[in-house]
Amino acid sequence: MNAIRYFSDLMHPIDKERTLDMLKNAKKWAIPLSVLYTLASGIHIACADTPVSVLEEQYQLGTGDVISIRVFGEDELTLEVRLSDSGVINYPYLGEIEVTGSTASLLEKKISAGLLDGYLVNPSVDVTIKEYRSFYVDGEVNTPGSYAYLPGLTINKAIAMASGLTPRASQQKIIIKRGQGTDQEIIEADLDTKLRPGDIITVKQSFF
Repeated sequence: MNAIRYFSDLMHPIDKERTLDMLKNAKKWAIPLSVLYTLASGIHIACADTPVSVLEEQYQLGTGDVISIRVFGEDELTLEVRLSDSGVINYPYLGEIEVTGSTASLLEKKISAGLLDGYLVNPSVDVTIKEYRSFYVDGEVNTPGSYAYLPGLTINKAIAMASGLTPRASQQKIIIKRGQGTDQEIIEADLDTKLRPGDIITVKQSFF
């Protein structure tokens, strides 16, 4: 595999073009491959907290997410569903399965284990997230409400989706409520803060 393309594939989609240009120049300047590995690894680690990384590896499914379940060679076991408040889906053969709080990979293992128990010899299960749950913007924006989440969104982009700030808004007083119940976090944010599905953004009023 071409080394430059390999390193580019590690990057967050927003950064790919800039990173690819950097690596092409590095190749032209004959920078050793080991240095490229170091650079790529560092950038990849720096992107580890972005929504893309979280959604792919650690994202916990919740109300409003749309998931697709497929079993190789078993079309009747294909299911696409939007998760409800109950957090449960009704799956062929297995009946009700608790989904909320699981990652896609954990759900794959759960379904595989169930199908192995008397239904299929070697099930190959794939769970993908087709649509993420909405995020919310309230406070001093022109159009408060819920909006469709897309990987890579920042506070700045979310505010633009909400028709911008009101004249009374403070760009320094923005908070995010993330999670639910006892696990909820209150995060002091700025315009460059990355969002996650289900986040509640509140832009507070400026007193000056």
